[in-house]
Amino acid sequence: MSVGWGFLGAGWIATRAMAPAVHAASGAHLQAVASRSPERSTVLDPLVVRADYDALLDDPDVDVVYVCLANDQHAEWVVKALDAGKHVLCEKPLGRDSDEARHMASAARRADRLLVEAVWTRWHPRFRRLAEIATSGALGDLSSIDSAFTFPGAIDGNYRADPSKGGGALLDVGGYQAHAWVALSGGANDISIEQATSSIGPTGVDLTTSVAALIDGTVHANALCSFEMDEAQHLIVRGSIDTAAMGAGQAFTSWREESTLLVGSTVEVFAPVDAYQVMIEQVSARIQGEDSWVVPMNDTIRVAEILDEVRAIAT
Repeated sequence: MSVGWGFLGAGWIATRAMAPAVHAASGAHLQAVASRSPERSTVLDPLVVRADYDALLDDPDVDVVYVCLANDQHAEWVVKALDAGKHVLCEKPLGRDSDEARHMASAARRADRLLVEAVWTRWHPRFRRLAEIATSGALGDLSSIDSAFTFPGAIDGNYRADPSKGGGALLDVGGYQAHAWVALSGGANDISIEQATSSIGPTGVDLTTSVAALIDGTVHANALCSFEMDEAQHLIVRGSIDTAAMGAGQAFTSWREESTLLVGSTVEVFAPVDAYQVMIEQVSARIQGEDSWVVPMNDTIRVAEILDEVRAIAT
């Protein structure tokens, strides 16, 4: 059986990464696309182009909907898709805050359908290996997690520049780092935000946010998110026995390239992989009742709670 995917939206990430991933994936096919532009929808090469979002949700051959709309549209269309009996993979962040995330999670439980946040980095074999090492005790007792995801972004006229639409660097790239905190610490169940500073742009969104936190009373975490700094990504985890760090390949967005993980003096090499394709295959397998891994909804909600806490105290 091949799972039928339907896309709400045909923007950059859907065109560049997600549609090719579905076409390449085993056990999946791109059944339908609906967007504001039929021409853009056609470029994704679905079996059918639907006139609007509701028409796609009415398609009986669509099993799972990928929501790749602006952040402020996620809650509306995720819930509508779930209520239509569809499983949902939603682009990150799932919600603009934890209340929205919990609302969508509740809708998924009510509909008895799968809801997953598309944090594609977490399906990358290198990240999965780092999480395994960090939570297994191989590094000893964790003492720190340091990360950064910065780039000079042109966000004028983009939803990322609009605070009402869930814009800003923290929601855009901070989620990657908060997911790392959760995955590497085994849930980040107790977090104290010790310091958070933001540089606010003319439209009211944070262009840069830096955060210092204490996880579970013992792990010092530092994260840097920015739309206005030079491009840089890093992720380093230190423990009482050893240190692990992302090596060659972007720390959070390594895509179709060889990458490495540095564990003490050992270099682990990972073959080029499309983590978007892995995500599609794992979500499709879960829908078919197979044993597969997806980002737990509890992790998604915890990340949203962390970002809420950061925004609440950022100066």
